[in-house]
Amino acid sequence: MDSSPSLDICIPEQWSEAADSIAYSSTPPIVFICGAKNCGKTTFSRYLLNILLHKYAKVAYLDTDVGQPEFTPPAFLSLTVVHKVTPDLIVPCLKTPERCLFFGDVSSKRDPSTYLSYVFAIYDYYQKEYCISEKGENPCNVKLPLIVNTSGWVKGVGYDVLVDMLKYISPTHVVKINISSENKNLPAGEFWSDEECDGTINLIEINSAHQDSSNRSLLFQKDARPLRDLRIMAYFRQCFSSDSNISTIKELAHALASHCPYEVPIASVKIRHLHYEVPSSEMFFCLNATIVGLAVDSEEPENLPWCFGLGIVRGIDSVKGVLYVITPVPHSSLEKVNLLLQGYIQIPSCLLQVQGCISPYMSANTLAVN
Repeated sequence: MDSSPSLDICIPEQWSEAADSIAYSSTPPIVFICGAKNCGKTTFSRYLLNILLHKYAKVAYLDTDVGQPEFTPPAFLSLTVVHKVTPDLIVPCLKTPERCLFFGDVSSKRDPSTYLSYVFAIYDYYQKEYCISEKGENPCNVKLPLIVNTSGWVKGVGYDVLVDMLKYISPTHVVKINISSENKNLPAGEFWSDEECDGTINLIEINSAHQDSSNRSLLFQKDARPLRDLRIMAYFRQCFSSDSNISTIKELAHALASHCPYEVPIASVKIRHLHYEVPSSEMFFCLNATIVGLAVDSEEPENLPWCFGLGIVRGIDSVKGVLYVITPVPHSSLEKVNLLLQGYIQIPSCLLQVQGCISPYMSANTLAVN
């Protein structure tokens, strides 16, 4: 098992010492990683994940960064149970989460209260499945270590959201990544606590690995939108086998244009627009040629709709009463889907602007999903 980082990443000694101290604590840790945007939270979390996998067979990863999630397309909050080390700390990899919720936006700013309810619901699931051991000779649940990755919104309402998350999760370790610009950092010490430090939480402060010529820790500037588009394209690339001859955007666009979609009876699903309202007369215009979350609606009002993944609504036949949907979600999971969630996630424009490519939003050949 190799946890060595890729050649393009240099892990500071401070980072490796922090990761080792967490991994070899006496009990499985719950680690909360926070800091300003682009300070290196995801890179450290992946490095820590690899270190933990030396000691534990499985590690749970709760991703709350809807803008740049680690294992899913954008706009998801998810819990993924990881079994294998990922040597490359630069290139994100898609994995199938154990539980996920579709928030429908790349920032929690639009609806912080709903965002928090999603975080709490997924953490509650982790607690229920992996932290509660029944008394007796054969405990049915084994506690798994947990890494919580967060977004870089740490000012204003974002700070309040982060504090609420910390109080609810109550981690064993908090890793705070700092840079030289003090005004961009979180406050020193246990900033989330209303009481004096009691030592129950291990606070670890490290500096960003990105430094200037004076060895000052800096933010790593990156253009998030192209990265999100790449994640969405990689996700829908899963509609095709790994040995398919698809290596360019143009080839992917052509493949999606000719891919046989599922035929979904409109009467069999509910449609919910997240963060905004749409008049019923405009519903189909709004839904056509969009990306939707494929979810299961719960009859219980307190239960949130667990999501299986994303789909592209590539066409609507209102006369026949069907939607045409492209998705890599397995058929066995699609049979459970009864709710389509539409947010602000759009089809990457580069898939729509390939010269000579037929539009992927009309179809004659379909697969029925009842």
